[in-house]
Amino acid sequence: MKKYNRIKLREGLRSSYWFVPLLITGAAIALAFFMLTLDSTGKSGVMEKSGLKIYTGGADSALTLLSTIASSMITVAGTVFSVTLVALTLASQQFGPRVLRNFMQDTRFKFVLGTFIATFIYCLLVLRTIHTDAQQPFVPKISITVAILLAIASILVLIYFIHHASTSIHAWHIIREISDELESNIDYVFSENLGYSHLEHKRQLVEEITTGFEQQAYPILATGSGYIRAIDYDRLMNIAKSKDLLLHLKHRPGKFIVRGSKLIRVFPFERGNQKLTKEINQAFILGRERTAFQDVEFSIKQLVEIAIRAISPAVNDPFTAIRCIDQLCVALCRLTQRELPSPYWYDDNDQLRLIANPVTFAGLVDDAFHQIRQYGRQEVAVTIRLLEAIAIIAEYTLDKNNYAALLRHANMIRRGSENLFEKLDREDVEARYQVVLQGLAKI
Repeated sequence: MKKYNRIKLREGLRSSYWFVPLLITGAAIALAFFMLTLDSTGKSGVMEKSGLKIYTGGADSALTLLSTIASSMITVAGTVFSVTLVALTLASQQFGPRVLRNFMQDTRFKFVLGTFIATFIYCLLVLRTIHTDAQQPFVPKISITVAILLAIASILVLIYFIHHASTSIHAWHIIREISDELESNIDYVFSENLGYSHLEHKRQLVEEITTGFEQQAYPILATGSGYIRAIDYDRLMNIAKSKDLLLHLKHRPGKFIVRGSKLIRVFPFERGNQKLTKEINQAFILGRERTAFQDVEFSIKQLVEIAIRAISPAVNDPFTAIRCIDQLCVALCRLTQRELPSPYWYDDNDQLRLIANPVTFAGLVDDAFHQIRQYGRQEVAVTIRLLEAIAIIAEYTLDKNNYAALLRHANMIRRGSENLFEKLDREDVEARYQVVLQGLAKI
């Protein structure tokens, strides 16, 4: 469970706009005290004699220099923050509010903001140590030299920020970021065979146990409300083995649950109690929003949302929708090469302990194509690209069980074009449909 709590903490810190700037500011404070210590021990004279170029001006010019750097840095920091908010607003309006999470996790924006704030804080800390007394003047030459270097570095960071801010709101950049997250999440979620039930006697055992299971099982109710961000399946397995239970999960990561709703059913009924309810609820990580961790459907729906917004009458941008379809095609091709987890988990003694509610290939295909097909019926290019994507996925499909899911969507796309498109367009759609049939016939 500690692993999932660390992941939840990591996701929270990645989505915050204060953590990275705070770390950089802390480093700047430590750097300021370190440099001032060097100056107070007379290291500046040694550096001058060694030929190193450091600040050689007086106290008045040092005050003016540091004041100029500090005032300019805080001004630019405010500008950076304003530009970031503008980028978030534009992205939310054009691509949907769900993509804000990707912007909030972009460390580059936070690094730029933290750099200017850190330079400002550094200059303030050095500025307070300068003394202009005629008898005991103190000018921290090394610290001022570092301040100049930080100012130069900040200018370079500003140039990088302008470039990154202008590219981060491009459709191709946002789609690529979501697609990369989706592919990595597929590799993580389906990296190992979660559960296994390939033997016939196990299937018979499941059929025997599940007969009347709903009436005989003890319902575990949720103690909180929110989206399931993660489930600690190992913890549930340990609970089931230690107490000799059979657990049937009603939900999977990404689903929304309400406090008091049925979370898990426990068999046999007489072993259910409040203590068990508390232990099982601790295996579920809840949050106010969905995240991509353990939830492949979330990233797929992000791409789908961008696609259907692009083909809406207000935007009318089928090329962005086609790009989303291409990335969905890549993800589903990757998925066909993975073994999806079985819902049945067995312990070392071949005893069924957990019946999960995993995702299925057919369900993910529905998530990827249903809404795009419905909203894109008027767009010939989108319809054709959907059929081409299904044909490509068919080439990678090795499981016959995936045949029906792909064929069903191809048939619905074909029927949807019969009364909407002109003759030439229908012929083009029919040609793509035949390619799909040829690819599925090879399975």
